[in-house]
This record gives sequence, C-alpha cells and structure tokens, in this order.
Amino acid sequence: MSTPTTSVEELLLTADQLLAARTAATAAGRHRGASLALRTALELSIDRVLDAAVPGLADTTMRAKMLCLHCYTAAETARRTNAVWAHLCLGCHYHQYEIGPTHDQVRAWRTEVGELVGTLTT
Repeated sequence: MSTPTTSVEELLLTADQLLAARTAATAAGRHRGASLALRTALELSIDRVLDAAVPGLADTTMRAKMLCLHCYTAAETARRTNAVWAHLCLGCHYHQYEIGPTHDQVRAWRTEVGELVGTLTT
C-alpha cells in the first residue's frame, strides 16, 4: 500500500510516467508498476468515500469495501470500480505462465481509473 503522504494525483502521475517509458525498467515492469499505481490510487479513492460515509469502514478488506461501495455511490460507478479493480489486481501479479498486461490495456485502465477517481471524489 502507499505511504500516508502519497496522493491519488501522485499515483496517477507515476502511472503516466511509467506508461510514457520515462524509466529504465522493462516494458513488462513498467506495465505492472503502472497497474499497481493505478490500483493503489483507486483504493485510496474508495477508502475516502467509505470513510466519509461510515468512519472506520475503510479498515475492512477490499472485497468487503467493493460490496459496501454499492450503498454509497451509484450502482454503475460501483460496478465499474469493481471491474477495473479486478483487472488491475490481475495486472499487478506476476506469474511465469502468463503474459502481463499490454500497454494498451494499462492505458485503458488509466483512463477508467481517472474517470472513476473524479466521480468518487465529487
């Protein structure tokens, strides 16, 4: 997870920099790193929504948070959030027998997370 001083905006910027290939890491490493930054940014946004609604609710598991999100946001927002979070989780994990996320996949996730973060913070 991120440090308390890391903001959602910084995480989104980190993902953008990784996608722009401004690091010496391999393409696969950049894609996984961007996926992790996006997932963390989304999780922080979810935590803020839930903690504002019910203090302490953000301290539960992410699966439980996804179920609770339906009660505090629009159903479509909760559905989109759950879907992109699930994709990001898969994109973050390394398995020798799987090909990691592509640049286009991570770019699409970046767009979706950017929209959701905006929706969740309003």
